Amino acid sequence: MKKLVTIVLAVLVLNISAQEKKQSKKINKPITMKTASGLEYTIKEKGNGKKPVTGDKVVVHYTGKLTNDTVFDSSVKRGQPFTFTLGAGQVIKGWDEAFLLLQVGDKATIKFGPELGYGAQASGAIPANSILIFDVELLDVIEGLKPWDAKGKDTITTASGLKYILIKENKAGEKVVAGSKASVHYSGYLKNGKMFDSSVERGQPFTLKVGQGQVIQGWDEGIALLHKGEKAKFIIPYKLAYGEQGRPPVIPEKSDLIFDVEIIDVQKIQAPALYDIKNLEAKKTASGLTYYEVHRSASTNRAMSGKTVKVHYSGYLADGKMFDSSIERGEPIEFPLGQGQVIPGWDEGIALMNVGDKLRLVIPYNLAYGQEGRPPVIPAKADLTFDVELIDVK
Repeated sequence: MKKLVTIVLAVLVLNISAQEKKQSKKINKPITMKTASGLEYTIKEKGNGKKPVTGDKVVVHYTGKLTNDTVFDSSVKRGQPFTFTLGAGQVIKGWDEAFLLLQVGDKATIKFGPELGYGAQASGAIPANSILIFDVELLDVIEGLKPWDAKGKDTITTASGLKYILIKENKAGEKVVAGSKASVHYSGYLKNGKMFDSSVERGQPFTLKVGQGQVIQGWDEGIALLHKGEKAKFIIPYKLAYGEQGRPPVIPEKSDLIFDVEIIDVQKIQAPALYDIKNLEAKKTASGLTYYEVHRSASTNRAMSGKTVKVHYSGYLADGKMFDSSIERGEPIEFPLGQGQVIPGWDEGIALMNVGDKLRLVIPYNLAYGQEGRPPVIPAKADLTFDVELIDVK
C-alpha cells in the first residue's frame, strides 16, 4: 500500500476451501481495539486460517476510504487481490502492523492516522495528514523465506574476517574461480533477521563474473570458496560489505550481513580476443579521442545522434586488464546515441561508425570517468581502451 499505484498487483490462486469460508463467523458485537502505535482495528468476521508472521506474503482484498467516506482505492472494485510481503516496507506502516494481527478469513476495519499512513505528504487522491480507513479481508498467507538452519554445522573464518557455513557440500561440482561466471541464488538478511533482498523471491538467479569487483568484497571472496551445487551461509562483516556508511535506507551503517547462497551454475569464460592494430594508423579527434579502424564494412547505415545503436565491446585499463565485456555476457548493449547515456568518448567514437565497423577507441580520462574514476573497477584519472563493433542502428 506504500504508494499503492506503484506496487505491482499479482493474481494468485487462492487456497481457500469452501469449508474454511463457511467456518468464518460473523461477530455480532465487534470490539474496536487500539495498539500502542495508535492503530485501531475492528474484526467484523472471524476466520480460522493461518496467522502470518513477518516475511510471509499475504493476499488481501481492501477498500480504502477517507473519514468523509470517499473511496480512494479498492482491490474489490478491480476484482484483483493485492499481494505484498509483511515487514519488508512495501506498504505503509499501518498495513504492516495490521495484518500481523489477523488470520486467514478475517474481515476487519482498520483505522490509523498520518504517522502510520502517508504523513504530511499528499499521495494521489489522499490529502496530506489524512486519517485512513480500510475495510480489509485476509485471503491467503504464503509462507515467506526463512534463513537456513545452520545448527550443528562448523563455522569457518577466513583471514579477512569472512565467516561461512557449508550447508550442502558438492565437491564434485565445478569449482568457482576468479574470472569464471557464476549463477547464484541468494537471500540477504540483516542481523535482526529481516530479509532485505532475495533472488529466490524474484525467481531469477544473479549472475556475476567472480573476482572482478562487481559485488561486495565478502561475496567475491565467499563465492570463490564454493562449487556448483553447494549451499552456504555467509556472515559478512560490514568492512567486507557496504562499509561504515551502509546503503540507507535498506542497509544501515556498519551493517554485518548474512547471505544464504546456492551456486546454480559455473561457466568458464573465454576472454574475447584483442583487436589486432598492428600497422594501423592512429587517428585523433579534436577532443583527444584516439581511434584505430580495425575493420570498415560496406554498410551505409551510419550511427547518428538520436538513433538507437547496438554495440558489442570489451573494455581495458591501461595495464591491459579487461574490466568489462558484452561479448563475455553474450549480450550487446543498446542505447540512444548522443544523449549522454554513455561516457563522452563513446558518444563521439560510436558516431564515427557504420553497421559492421570495428574500431579500437582509446579514450582519455576526461572523456571517460574523469578524475574520480569509478572505484573499485575504474581507477582515478583512468584512460580506457575499448574494442567496439557496431551491430545495428535503429
